[in-house]
Amino acid sequence: MDLSAPDAPARLFAEAQQRGLAVDLLINNAGFGAMGDFAKLDLDRQLNMIDLNVKALVDLTYRFLAPMRERKQGAIINVASTAGFQPVPFMAVYAATKSFVLNFSEALWEENRPYGVTVMALCPGVTETNFFEAAHGHKPPARVAQTPEEVVDAALRGLAHRRSHVVSGWTNYLMIEAERLAPRSLITRMAGRMMRGQYEK
Repeated sequence: MDLSAPDAPARLFAEAQQRGLAVDLLINNAGFGAMGDFAKLDLDRQLNMIDLNVKALVDLTYRFLAPMRERKQGAIINVASTAGFQPVPFMAVYAATKSFVLNFSEALWEENRPYGVTVMALCPGVTETNFFEAAHGHKPPARVAQTPEEVVDAALRGLAHRRSHVVSGWTNYLMIEAERLAPRSLITRMAGRMMRGQYEK
C-alpha cells in the first residue's frame, strides 16, 4: 500500500493483527528522495516525502512497538542514511528527514533497552538501487556504491550486537567520522559543491 497515505500505517497494523501475525522484526525501509534547488522543486512532492520518510515511519514504529514491549522481545530497523549526519544542499528535505530518523531511532534505542526491544537506525550510503533515478539525479562523484545485500549484512550484524545505529560500509564510516572534525559550515559548502549539477534541471 502507499504508506504516505494518512491512514495506511493504521490499516497495515490492523491487517497484521487480523492475520494473527506477531511481528518480531519491523523494517521501515519505505522512502524516497528528491534532488534539486529546494525553491524550484514541487512543494507537494517535498511534503509527500516528509509524510513517507518521517510520519509513516513514526506511525508504524509506534503501533508495532507496543506488542514487542509486551512480549519483551523484538527489533525495529529504521532506514536512515549517511545523509542524516550533515546538511546536504540540493537534497535538503531528504537529508533532513534522514536526520530525524537517525535521532528518533537512537532515542528509542535507549528508551526500549529495558524492555528487550532493539530500535536501530541503519545508515547506508550510495546503494545500487533506483534511488537516484527516482530522485531525478545522478550518483555523487567519487562515491562507492554498495549492493543491497551488503547493506542488509551490515544491518543484521549491527542488530545482533544491539547497536543504536549502523553505518554500512567502511568508506561511509570513515567519511562520517572525518566530517565530525571539520566545521559544519565547511562540510555543508563541500557537500553543496559535490551535489551542484548532479540533478536534472
